[in-house]
Amino acid sequence: MATTELKSDNLFEMMKIHLASDAGKELIKSIGLVYQINIAPKKIGFDEVSYIVDLKKGEVTKGKYEGGKPDATFSFTDDDFIKVATGKMNPQIAFMRGAMKIKGSLSAAQKFTPDIFPKPAKM
Repeated sequence: MATTELKSDNLFEMMKIHLASDAGKELIKSIGLVYQINIAPKKIGFDEVSYIVDLKKGEVTKGKYEGGKPDATFSFTDDDFIKVATGKMNPQIAFMRGAMKIKGSLSAAQKFTPDIFPKPAKM
């Protein structure tokens, strides 16, 4: 496992707070899916760190999903994930360029939009 600090770590911490807010609770009600997000420091597939964004329970945890299979799994490099999560890169474009890889349900994957992430004041 990589011990490097990822830019994404801060975003996932902010997401924990976001999911506890009223806006976050609305997301949990409307989406109700579990996503695993694999973040690689430089190249997808190498030294990945996994996060679970559980929009059934409203939790964000580090590590692989323990409760069966997530509805969709995404793989990104750290920089590309930040671009998609902050709305600087369209998820469909990221997928077509190979900057994002998806496993699992495509209908679940389509609900994974920058709207589920908190809008950071400054990153």
